[in-house]
Amino acid sequence: MNPESSFAAHLQSQEKLPLPPIGGTSSEHLAPHGTTIVALRHAEGVLMAGDRRATMGNIIAQRDIQKVFPADTFSLIGIAGSAGLALELVRLFQVELEHYEKIEGTSLSLNGKANRLSSLLRSNLGLAMQGLAVVPLFAGFDNSMNLGRIFSYDVTGGRYEEHDFYAVGSGSQFARGALKKINALEQSEDEAIVAAIEALFDAADDDSATGGPDVSRGIFPVIFTATSLGVQEISAERVSVLSKEMLQRRLSEPNGPRVRFASGGDSA
Repeated sequence: MNPESSFAAHLQSQEKLPLPPIGGTSSEHLAPHGTTIVALRHAEGVLMAGDRRATMGNIIAQRDIQKVFPADTFSLIGIAGSAGLALELVRLFQVELEHYEKIEGTSLSLNGKANRLSSLLRSNLGLAMQGLAVVPLFAGFDNSMNLGRIFSYDVTGGRYEEHDFYAVGSGSQFARGALKKINALEQSEDEAIVAAIEALFDAADDDSATGGPDVSRGIFPVIFTATSLGVQEISAERVSVLSKEMLQRRLSEPNGPRVRFASGGDSA
C-alpha cells in the first residue's frame, strides 16, 4: 500500500498521536453518547437509519443529533458511542476516502473502505478502554457484486460482515428483535424504510437512550439509502409522513405488527 494514499497515516506521522487526536476522561457520563442505528438490505441496495437522541448518563443531551452520514458516493456510516469522538471519526473517514481517491486516481473497493474504517477504530482503542468507545456501522452498494452489504465492528477494530440487517447502539437488541419479525428478503426500498422506522420505534419503546419520533418538535429518524445510483437521503417530509402513519397504526397495535401465517391469518 502506498503510504502517501492514506490521510490518516499522514496525520499520525505528523502528530504521533492515536486517532482521533483528542484527550478524554475516564467517565463516559461526562460526554454525550449516540445510540441506535439500523441497517438493512433491500432489492435495490442497502438502507441505514438512526434515531436522533444523544444521552449523557440519565440526561438527554441532545434531541436532534444526526448519526447517519454518507461516507462517499456509494457508502454510508452510522455512529453509536461517544458522540464527539464518533463525529470526528466520521469526518476523518470521509476525508480518508476522498484523499485516497485523489492520490490513487480511483476509489477503494467496498471491502477496502471497510478495512480502512477498521484501522481508524483500532487507533482509538486506548480511549475505548477508558469508556469512550466508538462503535460504527458501515454499509454500501458494492458495484462489483451488484448488491448492498453491511459491516459491523467492535471497539478493537474487528470487522464483521452481516447479512440482511444489523443494528448497533444501546437499543440494538430490541431493533434486531423487531427486524427478525418484519424484515423481508428482496423487499423494496419503500418496505425497508417502513421496517427501519418500526424497528427504531421498538428500540425506543424499551431503551430509554433511544429517541422515538417527536411529532411536537418535528424530529424524526435520519435515513439514507445506497444503490447503484449512489447515496441518497430520504427526505424529512417523507420520513415524517411514514413515521406518523406508523404511530397511527400503533394505536391499535401498540406492540407493533404481528407475525402472520403464510395463509394470511394471525398468529396465535
